Amino acid sequence: MARFDLTDFEWELIQPLLPNKPRGVARVDDRRVLNGIFWGLRTGSPWRDLPERYGPHTTIYNRFNRWAKAGVWVQVFETRSEKSPDSMQFIDSSIIRAHQHAAAGKKGARITPSVVLVAG
Repeated sequence: MARFDLTDFEWELIQPLLPNKPRGVARVDDRRVLNGIFWGLRTGSPWRDLPERYGPHTTIYNRFNRWAKAGVWVQVFETRSEKSPDSMQFIDSSIIRAHQHAAAGKKGARITPSVVLVAG
């Protein structure tokens, strides 16, 4: 198991949520595919650059898209956030910088980043 692969606890939460309708050819290990999907999303690398331990990149990509269309990811994330003791909700903590000339504008039309985050 690699450093950021699913733990046994996480796998027990996610496994019942995955579609399990075999169609002739047996599917490859779902846990391995999930780890490959999460590796790709975490690193931002192209699917073709997946490490070989996760299997063929086409399998990972196709499963990701199929499950996205079926709404599997929504169920997985909702269940993970409800049942995991370590889950928390975060607001994006990236720094917002404006150009120096952006500070000068019409009076009374000031929009702060916190207002944008709350309203958006």
